[in-house]
Amino acid sequence: MTDWIGETFTSDAGWDHLEALVDVGDRMAGSEGERAGLELTRDALADAGARDARIEEFEIQGWTRGDSEIRRGDEVLAAGGNACIALPRSPSDEATGEFVDLGYGVPEDFERDLTGAVVMVSSDTPDSVDRFIHRREKYYHAVEAGAAAFVFANHVEGTLPPTGSVGTEDAPIGEIPAVGVSKETGARLARRYEGEEVTVAVDCETPDATSGNVVADVGPDTDEYVVVSSHVDAHDLAEGAMDNGAGTATVVEIATALAAREGDLDTRVRFVGFGAEEVGLVGSGRFAEGVDPDRVKAVVNVDSNVFGRTLRLDHHGFDALEAAGERVSERFDHPIALAGAQVPHSDHWSFVQRGIPGYMVSGETAGRGRGWGHTGADTIDKLESRTLREQAILLTALVVDLAGDDVSTERRPTADIAAALEREGKATGMKITGDWPF
Repeated sequence: MTDWIGETFTSDAGWDHLEALVDVGDRMAGSEGERAGLELTRDALADAGARDARIEEFEIQGWTRGDSEIRRGDEVLAAGGNACIALPRSPSDEATGEFVDLGYGVPEDFERDLTGAVVMVSSDTPDSVDRFIHRREKYYHAVEAGAAAFVFANHVEGTLPPTGSVGTEDAPIGEIPAVGVSKETGARLARRYEGEEVTVAVDCETPDATSGNVVADVGPDTDEYVVVSSHVDAHDLAEGAMDNGAGTATVVEIATALAAREGDLDTRVRFVGFGAEEVGLVGSGRFAEGVDPDRVKAVVNVDSNVFGRTLRLDHHGFDALEAAGERVSERFDHPIALAGAQVPHSDHWSFVQRGIPGYMVSGETAGRGRGWGHTGADTIDKLESRTLREQAILLTALVVDLAGDDVSTERRPTADIAAALEREGKATGMKITGDWPF
């Protein structure tokens, strides 16, 4: 029976939810906007036909943006707007030191005396490095090298300063002030002020705050279940359309399709809209800590899809997940990009690091990094409802496949996950950022 495919391709449920989320505005973790997004998602899942839709609250370290600037003496070099913004969970502080442009900021770039320096690095990773070097890894390399402040320069043109949190799980507020600047601002700073003494100043507040996870179920009331998830929060600079309004909207569309065909499910499907992803996978971490790993059959986590039309499934080397992706691609004669490397940067990772089979679902895009993600340009006008619907159809089929009684998913020993991270060169950075759980 394929009627559900036509119904999903003509459905407005997901796109309407995406519009509702982006119209909230600021969905920063712990904010009123994030709470509004969680409530909208809870209600959308209930309207889709999922049962027992609810918000499970938890406390987090809050962070509220103030002003930030880079100056030389009394001369302001970059401040506010499209020039200079604080990175979330930067401390409220200022520091002065010699300005040093480290280029890409790969690990060897920090192997010099940077004591007391204000260091700048690019958001890009060079092709000569076979892994993506995350912002937080660069930040903590700077901290370990004794830098006084951190400047994160976008590599995407268009006068857009990037955002992204710093801090660790044990110390959620970072150790040195950190700001993001546009590519153009970074180029000007490097050209004119290399070697000169500059000051980075960040003003922010760090109150206690409350976040939450949205949870709802579809399908038979089995002990085992498949998790279908996304994160609802976004950074406070823009609409968070791609990252991750699109993922949450896709989850709502999947829930709508599955609620109408519950009889096709052999296993319960648990939908989860995580809070506080952008500040360290806090919501998924809390949720994963409370599950019995043997009851979670698989995790399908959707984060930053739709922007790329071809669906990408990072399956982390779980053979059953790779095979399920191949079956869906063949069934629909539709391209799906499959990859087995470890991707420790979204909510699936809270499960995968425990040996639970999990996908990172995104959109295939050219080049490295997030593009317009984590900037003020992450807006809905760059997305297409056609792509959301196509991907929702493929993912609905994938979830039904995984929920089948004839599909078994084997856990992996955590030692195997750790070994894979070591082989892929990702362990060193995770240990520096406090994200190494093994």
